[in-house]
Amino acid sequence: MTEHNEDVDPSLDTLSAPQDENRRGTFWRKLGAEEGQDTHRGMKSRHLMMIAIGGTIGTGIFLSAGASIALAGPGSTLLSYVVVGIFVYTVVIALGEMSAMYPVSGAFSVFGSRFVSKALGFTLGWNYWLQWSLSIPSELTAAAVILQFWTQALQPWHWAIIIIIPIFALQLIHVRVYGETEYWFALIKVLMILFFIFVGLIFDWGGVKGHPGPGLSNFHDGQAFIGGFSAFAQTFVFAFYSFGGIELVAVAAGESDKPHKSVPRAIKATFFRIILFYILAILTMGLCINHADDTLLSAAFGEISFLLPLLAELMTPADSDVAASPLTVVFVRAGFGPAAHIVNAVLLTAVLSATNSCFYASSRMLLSLSREGSAPKVFGWVNRRGVPVPALLMALLFSCLTFLTTIWGAGIAFGWLLNITGISALLVWTSVGVISLRFRYAYKARGLSLDNLPYRQPLFPALPIGVVILGTLMFIAQGYAAVKEDPFEAKNVVATYIGVALYIVLYTGYSVYQKIVLGEKNHFIPISDVDFETNAVWSPEGGRASEVKDKVELPVGKKGDLWRWVKRHVY
Repeated sequence: MTEHNEDVDPSLDTLSAPQDENRRGTFWRKLGAEEGQDTHRGMKSRHLMMIAIGGTIGTGIFLSAGASIALAGPGSTLLSYVVVGIFVYTVVIALGEMSAMYPVSGAFSVFGSRFVSKALGFTLGWNYWLQWSLSIPSELTAAAVILQFWTQALQPWHWAIIIIIPIFALQLIHVRVYGETEYWFALIKVLMILFFIFVGLIFDWGGVKGHPGPGLSNFHDGQAFIGGFSAFAQTFVFAFYSFGGIELVAVAAGESDKPHKSVPRAIKATFFRIILFYILAILTMGLCINHADDTLLSAAFGEISFLLPLLAELMTPADSDVAASPLTVVFVRAGFGPAAHIVNAVLLTAVLSATNSCFYASSRMLLSLSREGSAPKVFGWVNRRGVPVPALLMALLFSCLTFLTTIWGAGIAFGWLLNITGISALLVWTSVGVISLRFRYAYKARGLSLDNLPYRQPLFPALPIGVVILGTLMFIAQGYAAVKEDPFEAKNVVATYIGVALYIVLYTGYSVYQKIVLGEKNHFIPISDVDFETNAVWSPEGGRASEVKDKVELPVGKKGDLWRWVKRHVY
């Protein structure tokens, strides 16, 4: 493998194959081996910050929250979002501690293999890759359904082709393009949520002339909690879907130019994002719309009623999708007539953003798996622009599953796939707690100072232990909700735990392979063999941590101080 010259700007890298060499042979050799190319640190701090703030705000909050309120009431929905919000924030904190020190694209896979066991890294890597890969066709189908709100001249798969071409083309250019597009996508979504909360609270308090607000009536007389514990447990699936992708900051850290600074800032932004864009948004919806309102998405849809909420929009007529959005309902009742078109446009932006992120996360995880030896070497090839082309092509191949809607129907084709992705997210989050515990204990056991860490998670070990316990309890709650379905159907239980079965098969299969084929005696990585050097951005020198020098020197003086403050708090 050719060594990469760190003194040369990666964006100026060129392939050095001789002109007279057989081009076809060179092409295939590059596809089958690493040629010294790697991903580029092209994302700025503002990109990572906006990805953390609004990168994954999408159909989960714009559409499915309505189904959750209709199913269990505003109180149960708010409580489930609070619980899952606390859970995912502790996950992000644990990830941030490791990602700020070791910014690599395949965060979960690499951390699992390095700090716990190769089997865990293998399982998390393939599990996470499958989660994002299966999300691509579902998001494409959602975008097609949204576009049919304006015109039904084209079939959903026609729209999918039109959408996927520019997104795939953008992914092929450079990671900076992904960061920039996500920055603006996220900004649009954030502004919409802020405007919704502002209008919704004014409407609820009776501040709109001619439109009396409901006040706190939706939380009185037993309307806040309906359906019992079973309904409450089912709302967690909606919350999982809404928070899905919140850990993407850890994956993107591998291509951030200043991960030791940008990752801690992004973690802080995640806390405010959860409070403002999820908790306050859900509270506003619950205050403004009654759970029995006909405009909310019905929770009883399809053959498996507790499947991920995106199924609702896939299985209802196009005209009802946007009408069912809680945001649209509130805007219309507050006197904003054109709200349906505005929300639909923003919702389309959210789905396009999610599709963009799906391609990014899927390709980077497959690249990491290849570099770790857990996937074919062909997927480890990166071109001179730092783009993993073969891994992106595999993601493109998965997008073709969109065409299954024309064969089996959207509900049947994607119901099981979407359930796998939802449970997969919970499995990944719970596993992060285990990895965090092993990382910190091994770090201290080796005599390394915690002062060397660019970011240190608070309340250790309470937070990662809480992640493991809470994740386990939520798994049990999902099983209880499936068993308590009336009437009981075994396929509901299977659909709930199919992701768990896949996780067990991957972990057990690799463990057997590791012992029999590779002949490795130690299943878990011995503490003495844990690698704390590779990919580290801070290193102990002279008894204190030395920071990697920033590429851009900030000016000095009063103007420089002001600029430093803006860079620290805004970017």
